[in-house]
Amino acid sequence: MTISAADLKDALTAVRETVPLVHCITNYVTVNDCANALLACGGSPIMSDEPEDVADITSICGGLVLNIGTLNQHSIEGMRVAGKRAAELEHVIVLDPVGAGASALRTATASELIDTLPITVIRGNMSEVKAVAGAASSTRGVDVNPDDVVTDENLAESAAFARELAAKLDAIVAITGAIDIVASADRAVAIRNGVALMGKMTGAGCALSCLVGAYVTANPASRLEAVVAAIAGEGLAGQIAASRMGELDGNGSFRTYLLDAICNMTAEQLAAGALVEEL
Repeated sequence: MTISAADLKDALTAVRETVPLVHCITNYVTVNDCANALLACGGSPIMSDEPEDVADITSICGGLVLNIGTLNQHSIEGMRVAGKRAAELEHVIVLDPVGAGASALRTATASELIDTLPITVIRGNMSEVKAVAGAASSTRGVDVNPDDVVTDENLAESAAFARELAAKLDAIVAITGAIDIVASADRAVAIRNGVALMGKMTGAGCALSCLVGAYVTANPASRLEAVVAAIAGEGLAGQIAASRMGELDGNGSFRTYLLDAICNMTAEQLAAGALVEEL
């Protein structure tokens, strides 16, 4: 089985047609970018981390995104309450373990959420995913360690690791970087869209996790394909944004162009431009 152009088109079309409402408990550095990215792709965002509020908010949504980028005890409790309610409703739950491995609190919180909630998708860089998997890793804050970067030379090994973790957790594992890997227990896909400029703006990864939440919520019967479409879509949007850069443009302009490209992307454009390889 391979991911087809029709799969990618259907995934984006479903987001635009169903307008999934996604509850995001995300970090305050990037919350605005996350909300705008969801609106751009065709979804609808709502943000709340107040423990007395989150159960009601999660109840009216279809998906929940948990991002540990700026943790505090208040937001951790909000994640626990929202996650429990999402589990009761069998909603999509996406975990973004930002900076896992950088501190004991981040690693412990990510591990607790994985152990106590039916996580649908884990999306992070290789260092973060290794940290929550209990594998040896050395993170550089929220950035991937150079030793963990996925390359053509270690692609097969990295894909095998992702498949094994997906089987262990009964979840989809999405490892993003220069080469992205999306894996279930028995499949792995490489994605080669994107540009280096995406690493020069804060929020690209956090927004991607929210896009994943929208795509999977809108495509419950084809979750792996939905994750691939979300990741390839943002990467392709990054390429389009980079192509618009002028001599005086910097990462601020790139951020705007990226949102524009996500907003204006058609299903046909995504299907034609996605660089997807079944491994």
